[in-house]
Amino acid sequence: MDDHTQLELEAAAFRRLRKHLMEDRTDVQNIDMMNLTGFCRNCLSRWYQEAAAEKGIDITKDAARESFYGMTMADWKANYQTDASGDQQQAFQKSFEENVGKK
Repeated sequence: MDDHTQLELEAAAFRRLRKHLMEDRTDVQNIDMMNLTGFCRNCLSRWYQEAAAEKGIDITKDAARESFYGMTMADWKANYQTDASGDQQQAFQKSFEENVGKK
């Protein structure tokens, strides 16, 4: 497979992941994603923003997040986010430190 085709396929898979998280599985909470996988929608939006910055493109944190929520984060929270349990919050602290805290 040539590099261009591989890039197109990777981009298509990424777009499908984004759609899956924005539209198909709005029930999946960021805290659960972070606790299980070490990343969440916010991580994806941060990586997107960092990739843009590497190309000299300025994207705000809010604009990057809208790319993965399909709406403002405030709207997402109001429509889909549920309260996290104490166990979820405790697991999140550990996961955040392991995955985000060490850069």
